[in-house]
Amino acid sequence: MRTVGVDLAAATKKTAAAAVEWTDGRARLVHLELEVTDQDIVDLFAGAAMTGIDCPVGWPDAFLPFITGHLTGDPQHVLDHDGIAGRRLLAYRETDRFVTAQTKLIPLSVSADRLAHPAMRCAVIQAKIAQDHQRQPRDGSGRLAEVYPAASLKIWGLTARGYKGRGVDEAGRLAALVTALESLAPWLDLNGHQSKLRASDDLFDAVVAALAARAVALGITLRPDEHHAGPALTEGWIHLPTGTLDDLR
Repeated sequence: MRTVGVDLAAATKKTAAAAVEWTDGRARLVHLELEVTDQDIVDLFAGAAMTGIDCPVGWPDAFLPFITGHLTGDPQHVLDHDGIAGRRLLAYRETDRFVTAQTKLIPLSVSADRLAHPAMRCAVIQAKIAQDHQRQPRDGSGRLAEVYPAASLKIWGLTARGYKGRGVDEAGRLAALVTALESLAPWLDLNGHQSKLRASDDLFDAVVAALAARAVALGITLRPDEHHAGPALTEGWIHLPTGTLDDLR
């Protein structure tokens, strides 16, 4: 099996991708790249059993009617979200709230935070995949799934915060995190890319996304229940791994 992980940014320059080959209880990092284009992602998707993308694949269900009501002058859909509680329904998806309840981590808002621009690019990439291959369900039941590296790391017992950035402290934490990953998963061959991973949190997150994609492919993630099934198909669903890193083998 081959799994792909994508750490998606608004611009190509900060977008990273990784591919991991799985065989006989071992895994090998066979592709690691920064400055990844939309077409690169579509091509990697084509050759993978599962692709995990670190970016929202949809918006809150309440968001579009709110914007449409504002555009057309129909007040009801706007007034439905009067107050902070109403605005939270515009900012966060069901899956975001689920992740917070499970992990105490708060995903960035796709409609009101820095993720908005990457999410627009993600929507275009999904359309390109649909055009060249087949439309992928947003709940991750196809071959494309939304993942959240920080949450995956926390579930696997690794540092989930403080390694992103260009400061000395962040660089030290990232280097330690790469070492910890190798220690916790001795069956994972990073194929000589350790120095690159220690130098780029984008590349590291892409590898974690590829590992999370393996969990999705094996069916060892938390899936939407009856309450979340509908929103997961329209808003997207963040797949949280269950169990340990060793379970990926």
